[in-house]
Amino acid sequence: MIGTTLLLNPWLTAGASLRIGDYRKNVITLDEEMTPEDDVTRYNNFYEFGTGKTDPARYAKDFNTDDWKITVGGECEKPGEYSLEDLVRPFEIEERVYRLRCVEAWSMVIPWLGVPLESIIKSLQPTSKAKYVAFKTLHDPLRMPGQNRSVLRWPYREGLRLDEATNPLTLLAVGMYGKTMPNQNGAPVRLVIPWKYGFKSIKSIVSIDFVEQQPETTWNISNPREYGFYSNVNPAVDHPRWSQKKERRIGDIFKRKTLMFNGYGEEVAHLYNDMDLRANY
Repeated sequence: MIGTTLLLNPWLTAGASLRIGDYRKNVITLDEEMTPEDDVTRYNNFYEFGTGKTDPARYAKDFNTDDWKITVGGECEKPGEYSLEDLVRPFEIEERVYRLRCVEAWSMVIPWLGVPLESIIKSLQPTSKAKYVAFKTLHDPLRMPGQNRSVLRWPYREGLRLDEATNPLTLLAVGMYGKTMPNQNGAPVRLVIPWKYGFKSIKSIVSIDFVEQQPETTWNISNPREYGFYSNVNPAVDHPRWSQKKERRIGDIFKRKTLMFNGYGEEVAHLYNDMDLRANY
């Protein structure tokens, strides 16, 4: 365990965007301008609340995350139902400024708050059979009105290889900009995987399962030709309907070159040394 935090754990209530107390500031930083908070909270993809960019901010404002539970199962020594507090309290919250690159060729720079997923996984003690980690988003059409439309197969699912999930960059995020996670950005808890396209960073997580086989993932189910399991940021592999060579940073006029692994190659390229990243996109 990293240590014990003195936080008041404000994410235990339904009030999103509450001020978080003590946390380790600037654990990972970038020499790049951060995207304004208003832009990050008003321009979102979160299909559970609608397919438009402004739908999540509009329809998620009353989303209640009180008494949030996460079910842990599969190949691990400590399965069970955990409160968010159960998973987060033993560890110190860190601030990490990461690039976010959407598969739609826009990007942001966001100061996230969270706990390294590696620390939480170690505490759950996966067995030697665990090769992947599978995640699910809450499925509740009453609270998430976008799920009343069959634009995707609900609930939203994502997955990582165990070595990706335990990479030091992978973050279980509970906030941003010094506050708890806004509803439209995935309250109360989401993944942040900065070298992958944004849709891999699953929001509003309610289950974590350790599995032997590669799990199904929502966008790969929906359109396997366009969305692979790995979905690493790769400017050399275009989306079938648009180029991935450049991106538009929200707030900028001109596009910039997209970086391999979103600029995190030094930390993650070794995970894929023996893979053809065109075939395993």
